[in-house]
Amino acid sequence: MNEIKYVHTNIIAEDWRKLSDFYIEVFNCTLLPPERHLSGDWVTELTGIEAVHIDGVHLKLPGAEGVTLEIFQIMPSPNAQLVPVINRKGLGHLAFHVSNVQAVLQKVIENGGAPLGEVIVRKYESMGTLTAVYAKDPEGNFIEIQNWA
Repeated sequence: MNEIKYVHTNIIAEDWRKLSDFYIEVFNCTLLPPERHLSGDWVTELTGIEAVHIDGVHLKLPGAEGVTLEIFQIMPSPNAQLVPVINRKGLGHLAFHVSNVQAVLQKVIENGGAPLGEVIVRKYESMGTLTAVYAKDPEGNFIEIQNWA
């Protein structure tokens, strides 16, 4: 049987340093050196992008042993004009369980992010009470901030 292990989720950033700082500050991610500065024929062959250069880092996600958030900036940037929307096909959002949804949402805002909708509180008879909100990081990527009590 082929062993399978989930290892990372990637975000393509306009400014990988600034976006990495956001996830470190707001969601307690930690930097996993070294920084990545990737280029050459092998990267062009892997990505299919001519003369590509990739810079970025991996961040350790809190509560997810061995799984990282990979934040890369790719030059040249082929799709810089695309505006993210919550219901597009593909990866929709990252989700973080937190002890205080309102406090983390405020931290998102203070660090350049923004709320997407309103904070909701919903009781589920068999699962408990969900408090949640969608937000955007400084580059418009979607985040779900949730608490199950």
